Amino acid sequence: MSRILTGIQSSGRPHLGNILGAIKPAIKLSEEPGNDSFLFIADLHSLTTIKDGALRREYIRAVASAWLAFGLDTTKNTFWRQSHVPEHTELAWYLNCFTPFPMLSNAHSFKDKSERLADVNAGLFTYPCLMAADILLYDANLVPVGKDQKQHVEMTRDMASAVNHQVGEEIFVLPESRIDERIMTIPGIDGQKMSKSYNNYIDIFVPANELYKVIKKIISDSTPLEEPKNPATDITFQLYALLADEAQVETMRQNYLNGGYGYGHAKKELYELIISQFAGPREKFNFYMENEEALERELRNGEEKARAVASVTMERVRRKLGFN
Repeated sequence: MSRILTGIQSSGRPHLGNILGAIKPAIKLSEEPGNDSFLFIADLHSLTTIKDGALRREYIRAVASAWLAFGLDTTKNTFWRQSHVPEHTELAWYLNCFTPFPMLSNAHSFKDKSERLADVNAGLFTYPCLMAADILLYDANLVPVGKDQKQHVEMTRDMASAVNHQVGEEIFVLPESRIDERIMTIPGIDGQKMSKSYNNYIDIFVPANELYKVIKKIISDSTPLEEPKNPATDITFQLYALLADEAQVETMRQNYLNGGYGYGHAKKELYELIISQFAGPREKFNFYMENEEALERELRNGEEKARAVASVTMERVRRKLGFN
């Protein structure tokens, strides 16, 4: 059995890129026989950038609702809020005390902002220690990450090895990163990678009229309606192709090549496809956003399961470090 751990940032409402690139692949992985998935909302990590408590709570609810809306089975997997399992921060402090300064100063999360040190808080600098604690608490074997996060898993292995060597016992499992080369890069409405930081994302959970307004903003060229168009270079077609079946994609491709078919037509078809394909998740998302008690019940059940595992790990650590 492989224990798989995935952290989900609560830095905003999940958008189409998050759904196709992270949520659906992780849920599919959790459904494979022999896998034991631990998926948590990394709300403590969000404090490095988000200081508004009400906004954080709203984002946590939206992230949790999105994962439940797409069918995450919380009876077979463990789903919780990081901040509600205090062992995360306890272990992070212990790891801080085993981690050399040069390792942290070499982390991408710090180096990317190191030229503007006034914008760097201590939480951002020690981010890798909390991330390592997130992983090591649950004896995770595999950590699915993007290429930009592979370094953090390698640092986690280094920290775990240092502690194991110091105490003379393998108290931590050394995790492996899992990088799926097939994970797609989802284009935003401006053609760049879909991202909240670029403000080019599509939120599939907003009301239908708001969704259509965003889709109509997708950038396209000035080719006249009657002329043929190149589907390979058009953002609307690229997004449609990620969601539609082969027959639908081929039909739209021919419409582009034949002419007499405008980008407005394509955007309307993309909108209608999103509405029909995600009707169920949109309904479930709204249910959980409007029924906080049901959402809290799912999260609290997960937090009990997570603490049961984390407490066993922490007992090993405390015993060896003299804190039991």
